[in-house]
Order: sequence, then structure tokens, then C-alpha cells
Amino acid sequence: MASTGRQGPEAPDDDTRWRTAGDRIQILLDASSGGGTVARERAEQLAGELTDLYGAALERIVLIAGRSDPDLVSQLASDDLVASLLLVHGLHPHGVRHRIEDALEKVRPYLGSHGGDVTLRDVTDDPADPDGLVVRLQFAGSCKACPSSAVTLQFAVEDAVRAAAPEVTTIEVVTAEPDPAASSGLISADTLMSRVHTREASGAAWHPVPDFGNLGPGEVGGFLVAGVPILACRVGDDLFAYHDRCGRCDESMAGAALHRPMGAPIGEAVIRCPRCGAHFDVVHAGAGLDGGPGLPPHLDPIPLLPRDGVLSVAVHAEASGVM
Repeated sequence: MASTGRQGPEAPDDDTRWRTAGDRIQILLDASSGGGTVARERAEQLAGELTDLYGAALERIVLIAGRSDPDLVSQLASDDLVASLLLVHGLHPHGVRHRIEDALEKVRPYLGSHGGDVTLRDVTDDPADPDGLVVRLQFAGSCKACPSSAVTLQFAVEDAVRAAAPEVTTIEVVTAEPDPAASSGLISADTLMSRVHTREASGAAWHPVPDFGNLGPGEVGGFLVAGVPILACRVGDDLFAYHDRCGRCDESMAGAALHRPMGAPIGEAVIRCPRCGAHFDVVHAGAGLDGGPGLPPHLDPIPLLPRDGVLSVAVHAEASGVM
């Protein structure tokens, strides 16, 4: 899927460092357990005091900024790292619905590349959790690729919503009425969502891939991420990622190149398997372009989105073999 915006040469490393800060803090707290219960409790108290201290300072910064320039607070909240800290301390200037809408807007182009869309239907209190919220989303359209696009719905949409609104405890999904004009060869939203629910416990994880951003327009690169071979392609300003496995012959796509079909508009791209000659639509979820009975073979798409300012992919435990 397309990445949003460009980063400076030093941004990925800096953002990656802060993204993993929480994990490093937890590791240090766990290590303090080696000194006994008292040492662990003191370490947790120290972490709590520091958190309260910078939280109080951050609250004053927000108040001062709001008095001098109300728009400045919104600008601060547009930064992923700052927004996460504002959320922790209850200082984010936007309500939960606004934050969810913004999150969905960021992933909507990716869903569009799979022939779908998502709409926020409702936000209500969670009857099972007095401090939680229930979000109802509606998916529309059909997927042009395959059931693997359920990965996109689960990790791109659900992850974006939970990151923007940590108070959300439950995400419910409804589907729109099927489009009668849609081709019978497409996967319906109902089928797609049923596969999402069956894969919720698959153990997938996001992995930073800042090197993908180094690809030039029209370039194809092979990468190994968490033990999974990935094929990354850049079409104009947009990046797309697929499992490095041909949908027809099941062999590696190493050595494949992009080309634009004759007469096609700019922004369209086709990749050809160098081994069996099968053609796939890179921009539209890796859909197979060769004729034949039934659903044509396809590439297996991988969610590729900026997370906390860092380009990342979601790799399934099913593919990597890591649980």
C-alpha cells in the first residue's frame, strides 16, 4: 500500500528508537525483578514518578500553547509521538470520534487499492467495561485480490483505530449491502470479514522497514523481514508490498520488473513473473491479469503503512513460522 508522505534521512531511525522505548522500559522493569520484590516495586515507583513529572509538564505546555495559539495544540497532536503522550495523559485536543475518523482516513487509500472502503458508524459505551468504548465500522465494496486481504482489514484498520483511540475496547464490524454490479469473481466483504475473525489469533506483528523508502520510482526490491521474503515495489510516490511468491507457479519473483500496460494511465503498473510469465496488477492488490476459468492467481499482499511515523509491514505468524 501507498506510504503517506516522505521523511528526512534521519527520521526513520529516530522514530524507530522512540517507538520501541516502551519495550525497553518494560525490559528494564522486568530485569529489576532479579533484585527481589522490593527492588521491583521501587523501580515501578521511580517510573511512575517520572511519568507523572513529564505528564504535569506536558499539561502546562499544552495550556500555554493553547492560550497563545489554539491551532498549535492541534499541530502538536498531528505528530504521532506527541499524540501518543497526549493520549496517555488525557490531554489530546480531539475527541474519540475525530481521532478515529482521522485514523480511518490514513488507511482508506490502502483499502481502496483492494477495492474496498470503511466508514465509522457509531461509538458507544462498552456495557462490559465502564471505562471502555465500542466502535462500529462498516466495510463496503469487494476485494479484487483474495482472502489474504483480510490481513489489511485486521491490521491496517483495527490497528489504526486502537492506536488513535486506546479507550476503545471492542471493534464491531458490519457490512454494506453487496454491489449487484460487482463481478462474480470478486470476494465479498462478508467473506472477507469472516476470514478476519478466523485469523485474529495468528500472532502477526508489525516490523519497521525504512529501507523500503529507498526504492526509486518503478523499482522492485527483495527484502527479508522477520524471516519472510517480501517483494516491495514503488509506483510513482506509492509503495506496495507482497509475499515474494508467484500466485501461479509459487516460485520467487526475484528479478521481476514493473511495466505500464500500453494505453494505461500513469499510476498503473504490472509485474511479470520471470519464471512462468504470469502477470499481476501491482496497484490493485496483486490481482492476476491472465485469463482462465475461475478466480485468477494473485499475489499475496502485505499491509505496508506508516506506524508512528515509521514505514512498517505486518507479517503473519502463519507466514514466518514464528508464534
